[in-house]
Amino acid sequence: MDNIGEKIKCERLKKSLKQYELAEKAGISNTYLSDIELGRTIPSLKTLNRIAKVLKLDVKNLL
Repeated sequence: MDNIGEKIKCERLKKSLKQYELAEKAGISNTYLSDIELGRTIPSLKTLNRIAKVLKLDVKNLL
C-alpha cells in the first residue's frame, strides 16, 4: 500500500471513523477527502497534517 489515499482510508477505518466524520474534524469537505482516498488528488502538506492530527498519527506515517 503506497498510495497516500489508501493509507488515510486504512487508518480512518481502523479508528472506526466515517469519511464525513474525518473530513469534518480535519476541516475539509467530504468530497475532497473522497478524492484523496481514491487517489484523484494529492493533498497539500497542510491538509495532510490536519488529517494526521485527527487520526492521531505522525504525518510521516501517511507518506
